[in-house]
Amino acid sequence: MSKTLLILSSVGLLASTSNAYAALSSTVTATSDYMFNGVSQTNNNPALQASLDYAADNGWYVGAFTSNVDFGSGDSTWLELDGYGGKYFQLTNTFSLDAGLAYYTYHGDDASSDYNYPELYTKFGYDSSIGHSELNFWYTWDYFGYGGSHYIGMAAHTFTLAEGHDIRFSFDRSTSGDKDKWPWGDDRAYNHYRIAYMTNVKSFDLTVSAEDTNMDLYVSGKNVSDARFVVSVAKTFNF
Repeated sequence: MSKTLLILSSVGLLASTSNAYAALSSTVTATSDYMFNGVSQTNNNPALQASLDYAADNGWYVGAFTSNVDFGSGDSTWLELDGYGGKYFQLTNTFSLDAGLAYYTYHGDDASSDYNYPELYTKFGYDSSIGHSELNFWYTWDYFGYGGSHYIGMAAHTFTLAEGHDIRFSFDRSTSGDKDKWPWGDDRAYNHYRIAYMTNVKSFDLTVSAEDTNMDLYVSGKNVSDARFVVSVAKTFNF
């Protein structure tokens, strides 16, 4: 899962209940790999993550997210710390809209802050008898601080196998608006495919996913975008 998908997942969960009451919560996650649209942010290694979120009863929300990162040898960046805010709209009984702005920051040495960048996002949701469907979009004009634009489009659907057991299918495409500033291998874009099983065990959220992309991206001799399984365990605390 990507940083933006992680943020939207936690925010979406809060926002879906925000019309009923204001909520302050924190989620701590241990994951076997920190995936950003099919690309590892930890050089194929585990990550420990945390978020803090507040959702008001009128749909507005703010939050923060942090994780360890590893961009390969020669780069001392080790920490990501993000902030975000937006508003959730329940348009009808079945349609919803979630829109906001995120800002990603990186820490480790003086050069790490060069990666900082903002991102706009919009999420459309539709609930039906066969589950929850999404169309999500992200856009930045300064991807990882390189000055080039970048956008992501994603379609996803979640359906329930049995009570407490969900399956989520997603497909997203990442596209560089300026290949000279941020290429994906030899291309401007790549595709990412993911299927995830989600359940809750004794108040812990367990996610097991399989994902792959249509490119090979190497960092420090490791392919950080090939097929893999990712296991995550999360615990949410409500205040």
